[in-house]
Amino acid sequence: MSAMNEAAGTERSRLASRLGESAGVTDAVMLQGLMVPFSGLVISLSLLAAVSLYSTLAVPSNGFIVPLQLTLIVVSGACLAVLGYRLRAQLLVPFSDLRKWSQRIHAGNFATPVPMPENSEMAGVIRDINNLSHELNTLTEEMDIKVRAKTEHIASKSRSLEILYDIATDLSTARNLDELLEQFLDTLMVLVDAGAATVRLLTDNGQTYMVASRGLSPGVIKQELLVDVNRCLCGKIARDGGFGIQKGLEQCNQFLDCAMLQGECHELIVVPLQYRDKILGVYNLFLSRPSAELGKDVRDLLNSIGMHLGLAVEKARLDDNERRLAIMEERNMMGNELHDSLAQSLVSMRLQTKMLGELLFKKNTRAAQNEVRRLRSAVEEAHVSLRELLANFKTGMDARGLIPSIEELVTRFKDETGITVFLQNEWNETSFTPAQETQVYRIIQEALANVRKHSNACTVRILLHNLDDNSFNVLIEDDGLGFVDRETNARPGENMGLNIMRERAGRLHGEVSIETEAGEGTRVCLAFPANPDEQQSNRRFGESRRAGTTH
Repeated sequence: MSAMNEAAGTERSRLASRLGESAGVTDAVMLQGLMVPFSGLVISLSLLAAVSLYSTLAVPSNGFIVPLQLTLIVVSGACLAVLGYRLRAQLLVPFSDLRKWSQRIHAGNFATPVPMPENSEMAGVIRDINNLSHELNTLTEEMDIKVRAKTEHIASKSRSLEILYDIATDLSTARNLDELLEQFLDTLMVLVDAGAATVRLLTDNGQTYMVASRGLSPGVIKQELLVDVNRCLCGKIARDGGFGIQKGLEQCNQFLDCAMLQGECHELIVVPLQYRDKILGVYNLFLSRPSAELGKDVRDLLNSIGMHLGLAVEKARLDDNERRLAIMEERNMMGNELHDSLAQSLVSMRLQTKMLGELLFKKNTRAAQNEVRRLRSAVEEAHVSLRELLANFKTGMDARGLIPSIEELVTRFKDETGITVFLQNEWNETSFTPAQETQVYRIIQEALANVRKHSNACTVRILLHNLDDNSFNVLIEDDGLGFVDRETNARPGENMGLNIMRERAGRLHGEVSIETEAGEGTRVCLAFPANPDEQQSNRRFGESRRAGTTH
């Protein structure tokens, strides 16, 4: 635009210079054309005045005075008429035409010329003005064409940004890979008016696997489910990268026992799915019209969409791996909890059963009855522990996130125990990974379970707050009995809850501290960092997004 403005300024200066030259010529011509009648009029009037003065001063009257006066009056009138006619023809009419032309110029009409006067000394300058007007009109049309092209380019970029925004929104709201791909294909087909679309991911054995499709028949999907990368254009792009356009589907139909697409397909577009420098697969678009009709920037747009989808696919894979690891860790934790609680209780009951047998053999009835009561109590404690473990394992995280899950846990705890619980949330953000949310939730759950079993408390307070910008703190305190050196004096399995909380805190790269005194209640404090080293999946995803943007 700056270049266009500079060119327009140069042209205006050149036109003004030419107009100034023409104006100088016009002044000379006009002066020459009006001088003759004007001079005649002045001379005639001067002679008439002289003759009139002479006739007044001369005593004897001469007969030639009156005819001479009449002649001079007629000559003066003729000169005046000629002067008026030339003024009208050479000045008034051309200037009126110029005024009308100026009004048209102000209205934006540069194409209409000034009417050319006949037998006028201004014909030359009007001819120059018309030439200048023509050049100005040409310059304006060129500028309009350039502005229109720039406007179309900006509109195309805006449309591309809208498409990318719609695609990114769909990718960010999907809950799993299948839903992500389905939403992606539905949105993309509407945006580019495609008759069909597919997504293929590259496998480890040199094949492309069709993970999602729209617009294809079940028979075609079955035959195209697994395709070797050396067979067609899709495999070539998935292996080597690039951007592929294939005219029609003849090359694809030769590998099928039916037509790939029922409707018309003018072009098949193949775009790679990229994550950094790695190609994860391709997506295909079956278009019924040339892709050039979608705009000049369609290739860049489709490549950007491919990079966004590649990022989303890689994130979905990372999330799946993290969920699998979390499940494995939960299973290990479940085994540890069963070992620390029920296994040790069963060992204790086995010893008590052996002692009961010896007492019965010795016929020590009173001691045997006491042992039976202890054994029954141990069985009841084991049964309670088992029910608590099952309740904990059945209680899952709320799909809305950590804070709603904690709120639901607190509500259920109050309903079951009658203990008053105050929950205070001061966290600035809760953008934790699923693994972090699970560990924090289980620690709070275990702390409340210990309050219910051991504290005899009336009130519990749970405080969630930030120690600083990079660390979080969870405080659970009660007004119960407290304890003294429970780890030394407790029965087998009673320390299980505290040990599990410490183990879970270690997985958060944090720590749990316990403060208690007999009769003064108990404080359990969990502190953990916001971003453990190389553990956050959202951190990896953020890095991948930055890498994709750099691409």
